[in-house]
Amino acid sequence: MKLLNTLLQKTAPLFNKGGRLVRWYPAFDAVDSFLMGSRHTTGSAPHVRDAMDLKRIMILVVIALLPCVFMAMWNTGYQANLALQALGLTSPAGWRGAVMASLNLACTPDNFLANLIHGSLYFLPIYLMTLTAGGIWEMIFNLIRGHEISEAFLVTSLLFPLTLPPTVPLWQVALGISFGVIFAKEVFGGVGRNFMNPALVSRAFLFFAYPGNMSGDTVWVGVDGLSSATALAKIAAAPADAPLSGLNFSWADAFLGTIPGSMGETSVVACLLGATLLLVCGIASWRIMASMLLGGLSLALLLQFTASSGNTLINLPFYWHPVLGGFAFGLIFMATDPVTAPHTNIGRWCYGFFIGALAILIRVINPAYPEGVMLAILLGNVFSPLFDYPVIQANIRQRRLRHG
Repeated sequence: MKLLNTLLQKTAPLFNKGGRLVRWYPAFDAVDSFLMGSRHTTGSAPHVRDAMDLKRIMILVVIALLPCVFMAMWNTGYQANLALQALGLTSPAGWRGAVMASLNLACTPDNFLANLIHGSLYFLPIYLMTLTAGGIWEMIFNLIRGHEISEAFLVTSLLFPLTLPPTVPLWQVALGISFGVIFAKEVFGGVGRNFMNPALVSRAFLFFAYPGNMSGDTVWVGVDGLSSATALAKIAAAPADAPLSGLNFSWADAFLGTIPGSMGETSVVACLLGATLLLVCGIASWRIMASMLLGGLSLALLLQFTASSGNTLINLPFYWHPVLGGFAFGLIFMATDPVTAPHTNIGRWCYGFFIGALAILIRVINPAYPEGVMLAILLGNVFSPLFDYPVIQANIRQRRLRHG
């Protein structure tokens, strides 16, 4: 590392102002700061010293996402191996089967390592495609503008694959992340200026542009010839007076995340582990988390009292909603995005409650789309400044009266 540090310091003048490679300074600075840490120092007063800079915030969010990444790989492999077992097969087709055979691993759901490696063969290509395609656009825009390349994209590039089904085509992954980075982030000025979460915009774009690859019963398990619906789809198709009759798993299974769904969104346990780190480090707002949960549970309980003979999800017990779909993942990692969320405490309470209630409303009332967390958070992002505005104006009026 000392040799690498010396090499970077010697080549730095070529990329600094006046150097012949100054146009490529953002790329050099990204590599230098990622490997060795930031070299920027304040030369004049006032000095603000804080160990929690943007780099550390983003790295901590990445670390908080690791339990979801682990669960995404293990559960994807577990669901695929369950499907193979149901079909009487011991190995998947194609290159994944060749990799598993070369490792001498039988694709059985009771083999922990086989589940993890098999699932990683779905997750890692999607993640690498996201990192490559999105990173290229980030590099292009930052080189043109002369901006520093932020670690924020490391978070976006990890969030996006976790919201996808394992069978999504890689070219759609590249197209989706390109749309999100360009039209939800870079056109507004880059890091810190986006008014919607880029990962969610990417997911929403793919959902509406290619619904056949993002929904239905055949996209959640990466095995041809077997379909497996998500829990919400099974509940929506069940009799209205017995919403849980179509499920072959318990509430505890849904809490652990051993059910079909988007790769990183099924496990509430993994999300809670990440939430613990974010809250201890003071990165995410506990007010948004608490109010979104309160809003979702309140509306679910209210709707449950209005029993319906034609809508199964209205009759679903309210305590099932937080463990199904992407509710927990959206609550912890998406709704709490500090760029797109309100900045006042009262605004955060209202924002979270709004998203939680709207997510359940879309999930329950809309018969064609039994999930609403993604759309609710995006709509909350749009209205986020409106939650702050009356609070700020009230504070201004109080100060005028106090000092008038």
